[in-house]
Amino acid sequence: MNTPDFIIVAIDGGAAAGKSTTADALSERFHLLHVDTGSFYRAVTAELLRRGVRHDDLPAVRAALAGIRLGTRVTGRRAGIELDGRGVGDEIRSKTVNENVSFFAAIPEVRQALFAYQRGQADEARRHGFDGLVMEGRDIGSVIFPDADFRFFLQADPLERARRRVAEGQQDAILERDRIDSSRKTAPLTCPPGAVAVDSTHLTREEVVARLATLIESRLNRP
Repeated sequence: MNTPDFIIVAIDGGAAAGKSTTADALSERFHLLHVDTGSFYRAVTAELLRRGVRHDDLPAVRAALAGIRLGTRVTGRRAGIELDGRGVGDEIRSKTVNENVSFFAAIPEVRQALFAYQRGQADEARRHGFDGLVMEGRDIGSVIFPDADFRFFLQADPLERARRRVAEGQQDAILERDRIDSSRKTAPLTCPPGAVAVDSTHLTREEVVARLATLIESRLNRP
């Protein structure tokens, strides 16, 4: 059970909707552990590709997942995933990972392998003395923490999101990833009932953060 002394903030949305920058700002403002679950799926995707596993070879995916030990490394306000005791680097943002992550993330066994791990990040936050957890992804408010104290869904025009990716120096098939993430049978990308939806297309980072922070502060009665 969540208590007023420990809050869980869930932020969902498609690629480049502003989840990471918003979660990072809220993490600093409210002393929350920032967890980017997209990096978890990217890390697992990179590892499976490194082992030569294809997303359409389910037996190989299952066998590989059974041999991967997951851990957490907290650095500053961020939680990073460890695979067999190893941290991950910039390789999880590569073009190859971008092209494959939605396919691997759509596999029920992959999502199940990460389910308990993701929920366990709340314990990591408590263990490290944070006042709560802000977790971003695509199914946080609908599957991982459906009872989160605050649930937000960020969205933006696909062309604007593509522009943001280019500005970040990355290539990302926004529309294709949206299609795969939204149509998968297990934990599809969707705005959970009751979540607060925010369109960030024409908002600055500061405006999005201010809107979410105001909602959090009003319920917590914090200055």
